[in-house]
Amino acid sequence: MAELGCYSPSFKKPSDVLRMRQKRARSEGPDRRTASPVVSVAGVRPFSPGPLSSAPDRSRGGVKRRNPFANIENTYNSPKKRALSHTDGCNGPRDGRKTAAAVLDGKLREELLNTDQRKQHEIKTPGSLSEDDHLFEEDLFEPERSTPVLKSPEAVCPAAPAEVCLEFPADWSLKTRVLFTSPQPFSWAEHVKAQEEAQGLSSHCRANFTSLPANIPDPRGCAELRCGFQQSLQYWQHPSLPWLSLFPRIGAERKFSGKCVPWAQDAALQQSLMSDWSVSLTSLYSLLKARLCPYFYMCSYQFTVLFRAAGLSGAKGITALLSPTTRGLREAMKAEGIEFSLPLLEERRKSKDLGETDSKEEAGKSAVLSEHSENEEEEEEDNDEDDDDDGGFSWLKEMGVQDKIKKPDAISIKLRKEHREVRLDHRPESVVLVEGSNTFTLLNFLINCKSLVAGAGSQAGLPPTLLAPTAFRGATLHSLKARAVNVKTLVRTGYQDVYSLEVTGPIMPHTLHTLTQLLRPAQRGEFSAGLYTHEPTAVLNVPISQSSGPLECVVQDLGRCGLQQSSIQQLAAPSMLGKCALRQLHMRGYSYSWKS
Repeated sequence: MAELGCYSPSFKKPSDVLRMRQKRARSEGPDRRTASPVVSVAGVRPFSPGPLSSAPDRSRGGVKRRNPFANIENTYNSPKKRALSHTDGCNGPRDGRKTAAAVLDGKLREELLNTDQRKQHEIKTPGSLSEDDHLFEEDLFEPERSTPVLKSPEAVCPAAPAEVCLEFPADWSLKTRVLFTSPQPFSWAEHVKAQEEAQGLSSHCRANFTSLPANIPDPRGCAELRCGFQQSLQYWQHPSLPWLSLFPRIGAERKFSGKCVPWAQDAALQQSLMSDWSVSLTSLYSLLKARLCPYFYMCSYQFTVLFRAAGLSGAKGITALLSPTTRGLREAMKAEGIEFSLPLLEERRKSKDLGETDSKEEAGKSAVLSEHSENEEEEEEDNDEDDDDDGGFSWLKEMGVQDKIKKPDAISIKLRKEHREVRLDHRPESVVLVEGSNTFTLLNFLINCKSLVAGAGSQAGLPPTLLAPTAFRGATLHSLKARAVNVKTLVRTGYQDVYSLEVTGPIMPHTLHTLTQLLRPAQRGEFSAGLYTHEPTAVLNVPISQSSGPLECVVQDLGRCGLQQSSIQQLAAPSMLGKCALRQLHMRGYSYSWKS
């Protein structure tokens, strides 16, 4: 190898280095190994023999130097060491077991302290090292620890979060499915007794809530937990047809196809259904105005409407959000005198104007324009108006071919001018916000709107679905479906049990919050949730510019709406999700984190 140009002539193979060390150990005698006692730590593999390079009294032996070829994984593969590292977790030793630091006796600590003091007074230069020690020269500059620390991919504790989030933002979108997973079992949610189910139904109807302790040692034997879980699964719906699933309604034609729809060809039956539906909708709005109902949803086959009581989501009065909308629907609302706004478009215009203002300030343009530039702008505006009046085809006259080319008719010109409005249809940007007294006009508009009900197809003649957290006229009490499943997932060390709880149905914002409040003590602050959003309702999280009074006043005013005070506080906070919805929710160490 020395003949090759790429190798150093002083290079020694590892086998030669080991042979040299063995020869030196035999020449120094057997007393060298007994010069200093070797203290072994439980759970840590003993290191290879050899003197410490930086020890001042190296000739008579010292503490064993660590093996530079040793790996963390090599000290962690045995089951005993894994059990020891699991015992030494973030919370310290359990069941009276000793950690690695507790194994060290006073003699070892004394010796290590003496060694550190000697190193401070006597420093050995790298130039006085032998040839074989040059191979491990980097060990001199590596800091040494007085206490060995066990590290493993599964035993390392995560760093404490900088900010503890005790609450997650309110999500006003409707969920079709929520999948909770946790390292703790959900056996407490299975096999609910008839008495516990009856107690949960009664508590829901009477709005009685039982406070649970912060820590439940035995969730399976806690009857209050199961009663609260049954109470949180209840919701009110109109109309109620047992053989049809009336949520979701947008894009659900396949679910209704082939079902029995006796009202499809019966006009009298359709009129009866709509009359009953109008009574239920009016009852809900009256409860909302009296703050006895916090909010409700109206789900039609084309769009969804969310009515919210005054004070929720930071609003001053009653608000209503419609999404998605079309140009025809917006024109019909304008014709009825309903004042509304497009919050997402207004936000985009504000940001655009702010950006233009900043760019002008950075460029240093003068505030006063000259008369010449003003005249030019007026001329350009006049030309633009003339072009619009002429349909944008004035350039044909300049070319002299205006008679040879057929101009489009007035309808096509009008559609071209309104292209921006038509382009918004069925998009999240088409969400409409109605506030204050205009919500009552919107209510009358929805009752009398003929296009609210499908005239053909599988949903023909079927009124929209009304969903609310509290009872109203004509409503039927429904329950979400919950199922606990235990599965095994493949991890690096083998198969691990994963416990899951699946909840399906129209999951409203207060239901999600109540479920998390129950899982917090039941799962010991460790669970995750996968949220499946009804996509047309994701944009209902759009923020509202108006601000309400203090949060305490809002909670006090809505104290009789049938929700817990903690849920009211969450729903009263201004929305911070924009046009997005929560997709994942995690709780670790009683602290929330989420993804939208």
